[in-house]
Amino acid sequence: MNETLTASYRNKWKGEHPFHYHSHQDYEIYFFHAGECRYLIHNQIYDLEPGDILVMDGLTLHKPNVKPTTDYVRSVIQFSPLWIKSLLMEMGSMYLLETFQTLHNCLIRTNENEQSKELEHVFCRLAKLKRTAKLPNIQAETEMKVLLLQALIVLHRLGQMNSIEIPNQKEDKAVHAENIAEYIQQHYMNKLTLQRISEKLNLSRSYVAQVFKTMTGYTVMEYVMECRLTQAKYLIEMEPLKPLKDVAYESGFESATHFSRYFREKVGVSAKEYRHIRLNNR
Repeated sequence: MNETLTASYRNKWKGEHPFHYHSHQDYEIYFFHAGECRYLIHNQIYDLEPGDILVMDGLTLHKPNVKPTTDYVRSVIQFSPLWIKSLLMEMGSMYLLETFQTLHNCLIRTNENEQSKELEHVFCRLAKLKRTAKLPNIQAETEMKVLLLQALIVLHRLGQMNSIEIPNQKEDKAVHAENIAEYIQQHYMNKLTLQRISEKLNLSRSYVAQVFKTMTGYTVMEYVMECRLTQAKYLIEMEPLKPLKDVAYESGFESATHFSRYFREKVGVSAKEYRHIRLNNR
């Protein structure tokens, strides 16, 4: 049960804190409370406002870019869709996962309305239950599923209220940064350089480097490597018989040696160990 749902409520960071690109197989509901945060999901950049909710399928790279001089406060629920699926099917309520399955990633702008306050209350209760539960395992799991169900119902209501934000007019810097991210996502498996990216997008090298760093908090090549790592992790788990050297080359790494070194540095275990862990956890 412990790996099927995690919940945190109003976690706060002050000053500089390293936030990294990441992806995962769990669905995520992210609630922004305070601070100055620009969030990158796939090739979309969102300037967040208090009360904003991000709904993510987890599989695409995502990362907050937080202004270091402000407090950053957010709540998060991550859950395995398989963990809640049987209950939803029995109730005829699979539609509650449609936002994750059809939109994959989206912003819901609540303007801190009553529905958002109701959702925040569920976040608080769920995080407290995860932190303090001393109930028998089955009882705690039942309560967590009930609370998650409440969160999904409120989330669905918010989506029905036309509060899902469709990206509209954005400043040129945001558009260019999104175009850079999109190009990288489409070509990370090939040899990529800052020069090549700038030529393909008809922008100067210095501008590409500066605007991407400003808007996302990461360098262009750091993002390239994160895309490659995400693909490698996917291939390692989904194609368990594929040799690791093939995983390396198909993900865009220059050599199996470079892949092995980079993977261990970023993940903390070797690619072989990672495959063993993931396959045993299925």
